[in-house]
Amino acid sequence: MIRARFFYGNYDGKNQTPVFDLHLGVNVWLTVEVANVFYDVIHVPSTDYIDVCLVNSGLGVPYISTLELRHLENSIYKTAGGALANIWRFDIGRNTTELGISNDNAYNIPDVVLRTAVKTHNASIPLNFSWNPPDSLSKCYVYFHFAEIEKLEAGQQRELKIDLNGERYLTESIKLDYLSPQTIVQNDPPISGEQLYFSIYAAEGTKHPPILNAVETVVLKELPNKPTAIDDVEAIMEIKELYRVAKHWQGDPCVPSEFTWDGLNCSKNNPPRIVSLNLSSSNLTGVIATSFSNLKALQSLDLSYNDLTGSLPEFLAQLRDLTTLDLSGNKLTGSVPEFFLKCLGMRNWTCDLCLSVPCKRKKKKEFVIPVVASTVAAVLVLLFIFSALSIYRRKRQGMVTKSNIKSQNQQYSYSEVVSITNNFNTIIGGGGFGKVYLGKLKDETQVAVKLLSTSSNQGYKEFRAEGEKKALIYEYMANGNLHQHLSGTFQCSKALHPMTCFTNTNVLTWNERLHIAVDAAHGLEYLHNGCKPPIIHRDLKPSNILLNEHMQAKIADFGLSRAFTNESDSHVSTRPAGTLGYLILNHFLNHGSSPKHQDANGYYLGFQASGNFNKKSDVYSFGIILFELITGRPAIVRGPVQNNHVLDWVKPLIERGDVQNVVDPRLEGEFSTSSAWKL
Repeated sequence: MIRARFFYGNYDGKNQTPVFDLHLGVNVWLTVEVANVFYDVIHVPSTDYIDVCLVNSGLGVPYISTLELRHLENSIYKTAGGALANIWRFDIGRNTTELGISNDNAYNIPDVVLRTAVKTHNASIPLNFSWNPPDSLSKCYVYFHFAEIEKLEAGQQRELKIDLNGERYLTESIKLDYLSPQTIVQNDPPISGEQLYFSIYAAEGTKHPPILNAVETVVLKELPNKPTAIDDVEAIMEIKELYRVAKHWQGDPCVPSEFTWDGLNCSKNNPPRIVSLNLSSSNLTGVIATSFSNLKALQSLDLSYNDLTGSLPEFLAQLRDLTTLDLSGNKLTGSVPEFFLKCLGMRNWTCDLCLSVPCKRKKKKEFVIPVVASTVAAVLVLLFIFSALSIYRRKRQGMVTKSNIKSQNQQYSYSEVVSITNNFNTIIGGGGFGKVYLGKLKDETQVAVKLLSTSSNQGYKEFRAEGEKKALIYEYMANGNLHQHLSGTFQCSKALHPMTCFTNTNVLTWNERLHIAVDAAHGLEYLHNGCKPPIIHRDLKPSNILLNEHMQAKIADFGLSRAFTNESDSHVSTRPAGTLGYLILNHFLNHGSSPKHQDANGYYLGFQASGNFNKKSDVYSFGIILFELITGRPAIVRGPVQNNHVLDWVKPLIERGDVQNVVDPRLEGEFSTSSAWKL
């Protein structure tokens, strides 16, 4: 038996009782709506632990005062197919419902109850009892407790019968023995109705009137949701404890679906199975644990960008359904056995290891393993900064001066850039530098070529080079930018990418938004802490976050970026830069200024002229992007009188705890409340 008590003490100062859901395992137990109450449920767990969860429904912060667990030694309670809730006990003999449960009993019927009883005046008068279930459809059980407390004449015995609504006989004849307790219940099928009438009467041929000591009523609480397969639960719990995973992992991993653990995807099977696990950038250390091999239904495993060591374990080959594995960005050593790839037949493989010795290409038998190029991949725009050679350098057969910055970037001549872009034939965009053209390298890799416009002072100053023409050549991002997807304006080119187009009829899912946020965070962290000298982007916004064919995000457009020689220099940038709505003082100073100090949109101009750019400026801009991902609203909604910043809109909703109205309504409730609160 589980008892939960709730005593609201105005802990939040609102003088209003919060309303929230109480879950028993993976199923809803009830909704707590009033203060100073307790609820009981009789439950037979399928595991050696029980999860009782308080679920925030957006109407206040949940609370609980006490939680009791009591073991039931008797077997009278039948809970097949569910639990027993709405428990009500009535001591008929003492005419009270205040039945204390002392610490020396296991929720058994107290002795004091069995020492008292009620009876009619003679055998011809029945005992009548009625009860109103919560509703007419509730499946109910009624437990009648009897104990003969009267010493009858030798050879005589009290004999009873019970019926329901004067029609249905619930029991055969009941014979009572002196001081011997009995509990009578009709378990199959349960009873239901708007009001239930019971009659206890003396059996034919007996002269002793009916008696009753106590009665209990319970309602069957069906538990339709099945928990995650126990083997998967045990495996993921071992992983959680071994690596001390710092995620909001509570309750069942997969069920209910709206509270699936962060980083997990589960099947629709009964019971559900874990089919995808993403622990990228989760500070995992040590070797790859054998617990991963116990997730037998796993199809995708991402352990990238951690501090895992050791070799690739062979036990991963036991995961027959595994099709995607990402181990990049770790400290693994050794090689990838060929049999591993043969066994799994993987379609998506990312790892920093080579094949079995030697790591050379073979003509007849070759396995290609894409290598993720360090943590720059998390920046999501692997920029290859080129200076096309001047005429003088072309005459000297393309000799180039080595850069002071160590890099693996390849340099191209201007004529090669012309060839790559097919004479600048296809324009696919534009930015701070100038126009962007679609290109194709010799190995058929599609790239984007951003050619510096002669009128772009911004680009020229930010990317000085010795050549007469300047360009960037970087990965072509098939799914456009984040702004297009949030605003619904993205149009994929079927001609360019017929198999990977992300149709703009789709709304970004909650998991996609989370992955985009994590990818962008990795990129920003790399710019600030991975680059020497550090780089301040200064123009972070959704249109500068590009998405590839796998919806992986990469930070782009360094037209406003500035590199600082050392950390102490990162506070001195006063260069005008940035975009309205993403600059910190644009928002916090937008109150009470005279028009001459504001731009046409009502925002201060002083920050661009005298404000300082540093890492915090980028972090603030990233925070605005997170709000756009969560809410689906742009940073600024322009109005006829004044503009409304997303922070002004979202702040009162957060203060009320109204997360449901904060999250993008286009998701139609398909999101994780817990991760939304953490964001």
